[in-house]
Amino acid sequence: VRPGRPFGGPAPPAALSFYSRDRSGEHPRQHLAAWSGILQADAYGGYGRLYDSDRPVGAILEAACWAHGRRKFFELADIEAAARRKARRQVPAPTSPMALEAVRRIDALFDVEQIRQLVAELEAWMREERRKLSRYNDVAG
Repeated sequence: VRPGRPFGGPAPPAALSFYSRDRSGEHPRQHLAAWSGILQADAYGGYGRLYDSDRPVGAILEAACWAHGRRKFFELADIEAAARRKARRQVPAPTSPMALEAVRRIDALFDVEQIRQLVAELEAWMREERRKLSRYNDVAG
């Protein structure tokens, strides 16, 4: 798969998918046996040995998924699930303050993904406000 838009690197962007009948780590090791570079993948445990620095063809650098990394922290900090259990008169699982802080910090990273939209909104607002200024105003010059 190659998207039609440029991505900023010297090589054309690409995505590759292989189907495997089971979830054995053997399959990704076979598919990527002669390759090294950056691999963006989910938290599937079968990729683990690909990141060994002593691979014969060179290391694969893991570009991990924050959503998958956040998942276990979120489960430990899930206040809503604790409230639901309490409402059903079940013993709520304790909420971990450390996990809650980890989720808060990771969520702040997700906010960066919104920056393109924020910049577009800022530009539109600035252009609208500029139209309201007098053309003789020093600020508009």
